[in-house]
Amino acid sequence: MEEENNEMKSFKDLGLPEQLVEACDKLGWKAPLKIQIEAIPLALEGKDVIGLAQTGSGKTGAFALPILHALLEAPQPNHYFACVLSPTRELAIQISEQFEALGSEIGVKCAALVGGIDMVQQTLKLAKKPHIIVGTPGRVLDHLKNTKGFSLSKLKYLVLDEADRLLNEDFEESLNEILGMIPRERRTFLFSATMTKKVEKLQRVCLRNPVKIEASTKYSTVDTLKQQFCLLPAKQKDCYLVYILTEMAGSTSMVFTRTCDATRLLALVLRNLGLKAIPINGHMSQPKRLGALNKFKSGDCNILLCTDVASRGLDIPAVDMVINYDIPSNSKDYIHRVGRTARAGRSGVAISLVNQYELEWFIQIEKLIGKKLPKYPALPEEVLLLEERVGEAKRLAATKMKESGGKKKRRGDDSGEDEDIDKYFGLKDRRKSSIKKFRR
Repeated sequence: MEEENNEMKSFKDLGLPEQLVEACDKLGWKAPLKIQIEAIPLALEGKDVIGLAQTGSGKTGAFALPILHALLEAPQPNHYFACVLSPTRELAIQISEQFEALGSEIGVKCAALVGGIDMVQQTLKLAKKPHIIVGTPGRVLDHLKNTKGFSLSKLKYLVLDEADRLLNEDFEESLNEILGMIPRERRTFLFSATMTKKVEKLQRVCLRNPVKIEASTKYSTVDTLKQQFCLLPAKQKDCYLVYILTEMAGSTSMVFTRTCDATRLLALVLRNLGLKAIPINGHMSQPKRLGALNKFKSGDCNILLCTDVASRGLDIPAVDMVINYDIPSNSKDYIHRVGRTARAGRSGVAISLVNQYELEWFIQIEKLIGKKLPKYPALPEEVLLLEERVGEAKRLAATKMKESGGKKKRRGDDSGEDEDIDKYFGLKDRRKSSIKKFRR
């Protein structure tokens, strides 16, 4: 019965004004999702909210709509009204875009403060007194310390999105400093896919009598996601990847690797085979990362090779398939990766390529999600027919990478690039003795 009630709900039923209901309709949000149904009425009552929800469940709408509602009711605020902190640049930019889309009818101004983009350009935006600030903790703190006239001393709303990641050692210090520079009298929304001890600690420091909403079990994947795995020898992994991408030709796919180099190398291999692939990783400049993302979103390239920098927060509606080329050693990363597909009620496929060295990690993932995954029906004899073509594509990619290796030096870490390429292409023993033999 609860599900039926949820289906009958509309954004108007949640207490939102007509302008915001129309904005939701223009974005194609026909009916609110579970986390929105539970969080929005409580937020409109002025409560602090902790929202636990799996990735792709509509968290941005759950905090953006109540803030815009409050902004509508505020008498022309001439100060920075709300601040949203996020762990990645892409997620911050995306949240900023959603705020602007939802608030377009009511003249909402928004500024995204992220690294990799010129500070002066951002300072000019801040001078126009935007209502909403969205950013990564480090860059927001930079502006609070160095930008004349920028202060969050009158802030009314603070949102911590992906709070479990905001509390890792990269952000914790910046976050603590920011919390010391904003008013204690404010509304706070904390959203997280997982509830860790650090998130509980933050809840005690940050929120006043919060209401906790759990829109999912602690670690879960959505029911509309079809998950499979492929057990294979390490040396044939590239052949299996090409086989699956060919079998699923026409699908939009995100392929996750462990390292930045692997995204670039694999993109070259796939392009040599006539596939439309593009990499995105943390070593790319921010404009290049956004350019790659836009090419993928627009359909110019239908295969995105990425590291875990892209596993959270990228809301690309049309992702049909996620492939785990490398199995993550941290099982929780699997949840976030596969959450890029089957979002907001849509269906999707996630396929994990598991070699002999990664089996233990894969078993841990199955334990975490509480289910045994079925095998992907690959035909080994058909996969091996690709061996010669894939081998040639890899040799061409290796040559190109070595040729360009000396031209682009990055943070002084390019000295071992040739060695990394050799390892990747199996020209040296990739694993050596550092990998312990797994036990079943």
